[in-house]
Amino acid sequence: MPTYRAELHVHTVLSPCAGVEMIPPVIVEESLRRGINLIAITDHNSTANVGAVMEAAKGTGLTVLPGMELQTSEEVHVLCLFDGLEQAEAWQRSVDARYPNLLNDEEKIGEQYIVDATGKFIRKEPRMLIANVEMSLEEAVEGVNKLGGLVIPAHVERRAYGLLAVLGFAPPIFEALEISHHVKVAEACRQFPDIGRFPILQSGDVHYRDGFLGLMEFEMQAPTVAEIRMALGRAGGRGMRIVASG
Repeated sequence: MPTYRAELHVHTVLSPCAGVEMIPPVIVEESLRRGINLIAITDHNSTANVGAVMEAAKGTGLTVLPGMELQTSEEVHVLCLFDGLEQAEAWQRSVDARYPNLLNDEEKIGEQYIVDATGKFIRKEPRMLIANVEMSLEEAVEGVNKLGGLVIPAHVERRAYGLLAVLGFAPPIFEALEISHHVKVAEACRQFPDIGRFPILQSGDVHYRDGFLGLMEFEMQAPTVAEIRMALGRAGGRGMRIVASG
């Protein structure tokens, strides 16, 4: 069964906290240089640069899953992963309908660039992307699942925006949890015993070129959300593992 080395939490220059080098060609080049052949683009509350990265990756052997790092009404970050751009854009419309009327303050928050596949500037995103969307965790899971996607809470052990740090527990509505690369799995489980009830993913939460760690390997038939879901459940000989931790 094929093995996919994955980084499922990647930001572009659209996220105000990401480096200016995080444009589509660099993302593709650095992923491949690190031996990563499956990534997900997960900018804060927006999918506007997803299509550009997918276009840049065509013919390279790198699969790019459309995604988003949603900030829910509970102030928790969750990764929303999809197979196709059409699904991701449908999800964006659902998010936009619940979006607060806030403009970005570049001096305090950072700049938010929408670019094309070559990295050429198109326009700035005027809304403040690091903001709570008026959507609960349960509503997010329900909406993403209806579109055939997958929701995974991000960096759950972190004080800021982490599911377990914010809520104190992990609702059984999730199929897996992500921990950050700053903590070892055993340490995270000691700190939050709830983690042990779920499959655990670990990511680089990539904001800069040197953040592509590729900590996860999936054994599955194809690089799709459905196959990732089966790998999380170790169904049909599929599986996943963390190849480095902490």
